[in-house]
Amino acid sequence: MSIAGARERRIRTGGIELCVAELGDESRPTVILVHGYPDSKEVWSKVATRLADRLHVVLYDVRGHGRSSAPTPLRGGFTLEKLTDDFLAVADAVSPDRPVHLVGHDWGSVQAWEFVTVRRTEGRIASFTSMSGPSLDHFGHWIKRRMRRPTPRRAGQLLGQGAKSWYVYMLHTPVLPELAWRGPLGRRWPKILQRVEKLPAGDYPTASLPQDAAHGAWLYRDNVRARLRRPRDDAYAHVPVQLITPTGDAFLSERLYDDLGTWVPHLTRRTLSAKHWVPRTRPDQLTSWIAEFVTTHEGRPAGTAATAPVPRGPYAERFGGQLVLVTGAASGIGRATALAFAQAGARVVAVDRDARGVTRTAEMSRLAGAPEAWDETVDVSDEQAMEKLAAKVAAEYGVVDVLVNNAGIGVSGSFLDTSAEDWRKVLDVNLWGVIHGCRLFGRQMAERGQGGHIVNTASAAAYQPSRVLPAYSTSKAAVLMLSECLRAELAGKGIGVSAICPGIVNTNITATTRFAGVDEAEEKRRQQRAARLYRLRNYPPEKVADAILRAVVDNEAVVPVTPEARTTYFLSRFGPRALRAIARMEPRL
Repeated sequence: MSIAGARERRIRTGGIELCVAELGDESRPTVILVHGYPDSKEVWSKVATRLADRLHVVLYDVRGHGRSSAPTPLRGGFTLEKLTDDFLAVADAVSPDRPVHLVGHDWGSVQAWEFVTVRRTEGRIASFTSMSGPSLDHFGHWIKRRMRRPTPRRAGQLLGQGAKSWYVYMLHTPVLPELAWRGPLGRRWPKILQRVEKLPAGDYPTASLPQDAAHGAWLYRDNVRARLRRPRDDAYAHVPVQLITPTGDAFLSERLYDDLGTWVPHLTRRTLSAKHWVPRTRPDQLTSWIAEFVTTHEGRPAGTAATAPVPRGPYAERFGGQLVLVTGAASGIGRATALAFAQAGARVVAVDRDARGVTRTAEMSRLAGAPEAWDETVDVSDEQAMEKLAAKVAAEYGVVDVLVNNAGIGVSGSFLDTSAEDWRKVLDVNLWGVIHGCRLFGRQMAERGQGGHIVNTASAAAYQPSRVLPAYSTSKAAVLMLSECLRAELAGKGIGVSAICPGIVNTNITATTRFAGVDEAEEKRRQQRAARLYRLRNYPPEKVADAILRAVVDNEAVVPVTPEARTTYFLSRFGPRALRAIARMEPRL
């Protein structure tokens, strides 16, 4: 199978003929994508076609894979030294006068670590992006360090990675892996990937899979045991490295990279909520990170790195470059959340019906570190306006990675005093606004097929009954249950859903809260009194924003934020009678 629009050629090196494909303008920076096991270069097709608009993209079938020829004999034909010869032959052919940027996945990353740590490649590589494939030398030292000074934690790390590496032991068995791949395993592999890795059905893997996998077993046999026993002591990277770690990788522990800073002077870390085959499941995010890294380091002398970026906080590894949309972003929790994502390097779309406030939030987001930030003046209760917003965002900014449905209004007063109009207003914003956001942007996430996360701001009032908040509590309880239902429905599509349940937070919601059953003067007095109490409580919205980012990273379902929210959440589960007694009390305002 050929990659659409690719120009193919053959390159001979050391008795091997490599099949090389190129896309994009050759005058642009060259990026070489190296595939892993048991793949061929087509594993990169989604990323390659996206990168081709900005870069000169080169892919090649590793020896013995795809349409590249295999060494004879196979034993000894897949050593890292010979793989390095192949890479240099490709680099010299496609970019003879300029260093290339290197990207590797799985075994493509394993061999690429060799390329960026040996002296004969110095000056030929400008940067390296690694995913799901450690250096065998670094891995060997990682094992030795933990065996020399064992602790319970280190022993656990060794045992954990040992369990994840079960397939490595199998591939060292003579003959059996080849028989399995050329037999039932090869036939069933596409279905296994669809079921376990959630890969979409289509033109991957290619028809050469059984042969590729049989040949590729020698990558392990020729290199793994030898390097793990005698790892090189000089395996220092001579180029800037971007490490992308899928947090759901079934084959590699995140702990493998704990010591990587020792070996890489210029290291950028990223994490991605995904499983192992990220070139197929997360091509948009990879394209963004690869293009940004290549642009940053293009044209710099070998072995140097760009000026250190402005610090972006503890979540930069996870959210850098992602598109985040926050409603109710003109003030309070919404603004704090937009700024928190901006500090983590995300691109931010701030949405609110307060045009002046949301414009200011977008400006502040850019100052806080967002590469891009936009403001959109929209009433979330207006279905048609939200449909137009969703279409505009998708067309101009891309599909949202994280959606935060935060817009809300307050209504206080007894049930009998709350008018039908008050009910409509609070449900239109607090519930229907969330429904519109989830339906429109959630559908875009699902159709893209690359995961995402939805955060819905509920409230401690969702599970704490109150005689003075029937309308508000009902709207937030509905948001909580909607979130739970969506979480169950969208889990299979890699989309997480979290409900955030703050208690009393120092925001301006009290200044606009409707107090039913009283005249205008009394309503104003109660608003001022409530605002004073919230200021005295002084729980900052920034803490709620931090809880939102943490909920996305950890894929938490229900997140009570303030101490009173956590207490009432506990009581709602284990002491509901106590909450019902509290609900009968009428607060003095």
